[in-house]
Amino acid sequence: MPLHVVNGALLTCSFGMAPSALVVTPEKRVMSSMMPAATIMDFVPMKNIMPFAMCTTPSNPMVAAATSAAMGVLTPQPCIPVTTPWKPGAPTVLLGGIPALDNTCTSQCAWGGVITVSVPGQVKEMIP
Repeated sequence: MPLHVVNGALLTCSFGMAPSALVVTPEKRVMSSMMPAATIMDFVPMKNIMPFAMCTTPSNPMVAAATSAAMGVLTPQPCIPVTTPWKPGAPTVLLGGIPALDNTCTSQCAWGGVITVSVPGQVKEMIP
């Protein structure tokens, strides 16, 4: 069952070397599990999606240049994500008229990485 994604959710990139946390800025003012809820438009690099430590894909120009300088040995470089809006979103759950982000959504990085939600950030309430 899909879960809403909230501020602090853990993200992974298929070419990143470490997870990153999603930042949902306060202008939305919609809460889920007492945390700011995310929409498919929370994809802005360095605002919503932080770096994944080092990037390992040769399609990233910085990695390609460093790898070339190292005589073809793959040389990871600092991650600077270049992302697209999350897809597909939750079309039946709108937050301010924008589809909510759930844990089944992905975002594509311009360098070829696929960004996924590994932990949506919600804490399920304990039912006695």
